[in-house]
Amino acid sequence: MKQKGLGRGLDAIFGSEPVDAKLKPMSQMAEIEIADIIPNPTQPRTQFDEEALDELADSIRQLGVIQPVTVKKADNGKYIIISGERRWRAAQRADLKTLPAYIREVDDENLHAMALVENIQRQDLNAIEIALGMQRLIDECNLTQDALSEKVGKKRSSVSNYLRLLKLPDEVQLALKEGLISMGHAKAIAGAPADQQLRALKKCIKKGLSVRQAEELARSLAETPAAAQPAEDEEYPDSYLRLVEQLEKFFSQEISIKRAKNGGGKIVIGFNDDKDIERFIERFAKRP
Repeated sequence: MKQKGLGRGLDAIFGSEPVDAKLKPMSQMAEIEIADIIPNPTQPRTQFDEEALDELADSIRQLGVIQPVTVKKADNGKYIIISGERRWRAAQRADLKTLPAYIREVDDENLHAMALVENIQRQDLNAIEIALGMQRLIDECNLTQDALSEKVGKKRSSVSNYLRLLKLPDEVQLALKEGLISMGHAKAIAGAPADQQLRALKKCIKKGLSVRQAEELARSLAETPAAAQPAEDEEYPDSYLRLVEQLEKFFSQEISIKRAKNGGGKIVIGFNDDKDIERFIERFAKRP
């Protein structure tokens, strides 16, 4: 799933005007011992594809490092990576001893922001990693959501949407991180009652719901009292499941079967408005 970049990129953080003392111009480029370079402890990216790293290492062996990394000099004489951790890791695998690097002078707040935006611009982060990076900037740099949106060049509503993801159950966050659902699905699931969000997740994955269908499902769950919804652990015969599968060919909305203790029960088909009823009739009319 392709992710959109954050607004204007690094210019959103530092602007196009002359920089102040927080960030001096790129002062020098140098060959730095790889042993003296350390990863950014606040790096928002947490996953690195091992196969992709091996491929990059092979390329580096053949062509060298084409694009320098960007670093900040630390107090202990080491250099903290601002951007280029993949290249640094691959260069280690390629047994390089030094790396070409741009050296910047930057404070901790902008170090965090640069690492976050650089990764997003390269589409290296999933939505949860972006959300965690934003939350870290807010917590560690005492930023408001408005200040953060200005710093990363993103609308405040988008920032809020990312941060809302961190309130979802761990299972939903993991599904998003693993690419089982999109951010649109996650936003839809967030609109369902808290005690129904896992149920919504399971249906999204099992039935391959579109984002629009996930939104309809969330609305249905929000409008239907929990007591009227079938228990997740209630076991029904296979014939019940086959019936639901047949009904789903005509209805994209929530379908549930509630079986009573006396052997009877109800089949409930949700709908949002009168237009849904008309669409149901049209689908039946087109049935061969």
